[in-house]
Amino acid sequence: MNIFVAKLNPNTSDYELEEAFSQFGGVKSAKVIMDRETGNSKCFGFVEMFDDEEAKTAIESLDESELDGNTIVVKEARPKENRGGGGRGGFNKNRRGGGGRGQGSRRSY
Repeated sequence: MNIFVAKLNPNTSDYELEEAFSQFGGVKSAKVIMDRETGNSKCFGFVEMFDDEEAKTAIESLDESELDGNTIVVKEARPKENRGGGGRGGFNKNRRGGGGRGQGSRRSY
């Protein structure tokens, strides 16, 4: 089972996250999410446990508990939802900006 952990202390490491959950069972992986640009913690992470029952016990026991001085939030991770539906726009490589018909806006190859 995949578990979402929020409100982590910025200094909490993958190892410390794994240690907190390993008292409830086998931890397959534990990862604090880091900002790619700054290298700083985003203060949330994911823990994957082998056994679903052990994971549920960990969620119940650790939700709103203290880890590294912060009260953490622990929930079952939900699958990433499709974020389609427009709204964000983006660059269309097949359209050229500016110009209109007859003004050289189309390339001929």
